[in-house]
Amino acid sequence: MSVSCNVSGNIVNISIAGRFDFASHKEFREAYRNAPAGSSNEFIIDMSATEYVDSSALGMMLLLREHAGGDQAKVSVNGCRKEVKDILIVSNFDKLFNIS
Repeated sequence: MSVSCNVSGNIVNISIAGRFDFASHKEFREAYRNAPAGSSNEFIIDMSATEYVDSSALGMMLLLREHAGGDQAKVSVNGCRKEVKDILIVSNFDKLFNIS
């Protein structure tokens, strides 16, 4: 599993490859921790190379959303495989994140 972060202006792009589970907690948090918090930034989670997500990954995504400004946050999840997207939709994350 690997997490990388790229900041361009007010857009923070976080890419996750492999399994997104509790083992990636520290790496994921570090990816967005130094990005300015608040709703002026847009966060994009690129899951095109993500093979699996578990409940701890969902919790980490909620922490990112809170860091990004809560209900006013601009957080998108892009490139999900069908299995990952199904988990996000069953968990009602499509109500909290823009999933494509």
